[in-house]
Amino acid sequence: MNAEQRYWVALNMPAGIGPVRMRRLLERFGSAQQAWQAPSGALAACGLEQRTLNELLAQREALDLEATCAAIDRSGVQVLTWNDEKYPAHLKAVDDSPPLLYLRGELKPADHWAVAVVGTRKATSYGREVTRELCDALVRAGVTIVSGLARGIDEVAHSTALAAGGRTLAVLGSGLDKVYPLENRLLAQRIAAQGALISDYPPGTAPDARNFPPRNRIISGLALAVIVVEAGERSGALITAQFAADQGREVMAVPGSILSHSSRGTNRLIRDGARPVLSAEDVLEELSLRQVTEKQSAQLELPVDGVELTMLTHLSREPLHVDELSLLATLPIAQVTSALAMLELKGYVRQVGGMQFVLARELPALYEAGR
Repeated sequence: MNAEQRYWVALNMPAGIGPVRMRRLLERFGSAQQAWQAPSGALAACGLEQRTLNELLAQREALDLEATCAAIDRSGVQVLTWNDEKYPAHLKAVDDSPPLLYLRGELKPADHWAVAVVGTRKATSYGREVTRELCDALVRAGVTIVSGLARGIDEVAHSTALAAGGRTLAVLGSGLDKVYPLENRLLAQRIAAQGALISDYPPGTAPDARNFPPRNRIISGLALAVIVVEAGERSGALITAQFAADQGREVMAVPGSILSHSSRGTNRLIRDGARPVLSAEDVLEELSLRQVTEKQSAQLELPVDGVELTMLTHLSREPLHVDELSLLATLPIAQVTSALAMLELKGYVRQVGGMQFVLARELPALYEAGR
């Protein structure tokens, strides 16, 4: 890792420095290195609470940063910060995206088209079979499967994706060197070879129960949608679904028997507005993922067409209707919809319903400069 990344690692160590405080430090001091080395008075003036400030100063005194970063490098773990091009675009767009990710394996452009599949640790035979059927079909359609490496639905989702020759990402609630549960260590190795293991917790962090709910925001943040296969009334999968809703992701659920405890959470989600999933076709249709292979090929092409560029100059993360785009661009509706269709294939825009569109990922610097 480079010198600046080392100081991101350092600032990731103290408890209490999350996305909000990290942004505040970067805005105040200009870089992670300057923030880490700042006098205590300047840190306090930046708005750090006393407890967080004390934790940072204690870590600064005790941490052997060079040795810590050398150990991370030797372990083959990569570090991605908000400033890195490889940081996942979907996740970066989320308000509470982690400032730093630890990665074992590789992220690829194909992971832009990812769906999270989560559920109870106490999966029934019905839940396992549904998960296998859904994940197999989604992977064969070119979709990456995201989950949390937990027992039950999660491990079936990962295993099915691997067996189908597809990609899968596992988000841990611990350091990447502390895989949990232990019986999934071999599965974790296979995921790292055919996808990636991801965590925002530093190496050495034990799989404490309090770590798992926050990591669920990363699972949903990496995906276009979250599918809950089975979930009891207090399942952690429901936390992931709530994060997805808060992040503007699609929430989907597999219906189950009203007599099954494992389906009470999913049935409730459907009652409250989640899209019911009866087959992989429902997912592909809802997310416009029928042509993922074509989209992956088209994404290699930069939007050089003048009309496409005009669309990009007006679009943002806020939904905009085609009629408004037509007025802003002073172009006919037919020309606007044609350009939007091509941009959607290239992965630059996404339809969010009702003929409304948003930017789906960050633009190359060349096009951002023209906005």
